[in-house]
Amino acid sequence: MERREFLKMGIIAGAAVAASGMSVLAEASYTEFTLSECRKLTPQQMAENSGAVMESWKYIQAQAAGIKNPGLRKAVQDIIANPAPRLMNAVSGRKKEVYKELEKNGWLKGVSYDTFLPENGSAKQANQPFYSAPGSGYSSHHCYPGGLATHTALNVEMSLALYDNYKKIYGFDLDRDVVVAAQILHDLHKPWVFQWQKDGSSRNENKLAGTGEHHVLGVAESIVRGLPAEVCVAQACAHNHPGFSKDEEGPVRWLKAASIIADVDPVKYGLLAADGKTLPLQRSMEAFVTHLGDHDWVLTVPAAKWLIPAMEEIAMQDYGMSKADLKSAKFYAFRNAVFSQATIMALYHLMQKDGKEALRKQVHAIVKA
Repeated sequence: MERREFLKMGIIAGAAVAASGMSVLAEASYTEFTLSECRKLTPQQMAENSGAVMESWKYIQAQAAGIKNPGLRKAVQDIIANPAPRLMNAVSGRKKEVYKELEKNGWLKGVSYDTFLPENGSAKQANQPFYSAPGSGYSSHHCYPGGLATHTALNVEMSLALYDNYKKIYGFDLDRDVVVAAQILHDLHKPWVFQWQKDGSSRNENKLAGTGEHHVLGVAESIVRGLPAEVCVAQACAHNHPGFSKDEEGPVRWLKAASIIADVDPVKYGLLAADGKTLPLQRSMEAFVTHLGDHDWVLTVPAAKWLIPAMEEIAMQDYGMSKADLKSAKFYAFRNAVFSQATIMALYHLMQKDGKEALRKQVHAIVKA
């Protein structure tokens, strides 16, 4: 049986996606498959056969298509269609110089010269599609094939709700293009950073300038591709806001690090104020909205932390796995398949509301015990 036919899951029975919003109706109607069949699926196949992931991916594409500025719209669409690290071109021939400059500033603590950029970087072709990447590290939020798509879709929807409510309550428009572009791109290099490994886990992330390397590399990518400064600034603010001096130090540092990688002057590009100490004045409200919109992790990180041990328990009790198997491709294929089809958030909600037995039944509906 064709793999795509085999995995026509009913996890998403109906969906309505429009540029103004996203509505997904979830119903549990599954075609069973076995543990051995899970092992044969690639992360990309898992993502492509997940209703939740594919509807999220369609929504992201629809929002990108709705950007009014034609140049910005094309840039965003190009990036999500092929999130290849073109910044490799900017670094080519100057990698030692870039490393030394970052290291001099204390932004590469514990990271060697050979590993300060993820492996398998090609300026022409991404090593995996945007929609098949996990949303974070393998023990963190949305850690399954397609997790980046579901995470980004929710964040864009959250950001647009803030955009709408500022207009509704205060009577003014923010720059919708900036809000949408910055949020879609806020994790653009997770497909590069969180590459899937042979055992089914994902690559471990290094730190860069005091945050996960994906963040600085993503901002650098936007600069290299010539995105407007206001989008790059808002993107940099996803991990912290500029409301207080101590908080603003983060975005300023990340923009400086990204500028070193991209080989630009951050002040001349418009990324920093004339003194190079703050973001451009007056500080952008769109940057705050991007930061507020990227708070899906507040719930999804602990949800993953609580759900993964429950999945390990089910794997040992119901699928004959040993404790050693839990650190192997056998378990990783199992959890990747279940999480990609049902999502960690939906499964955690089920466990929280109805208990572990309900979770167990749901897992059995996806993978035949």
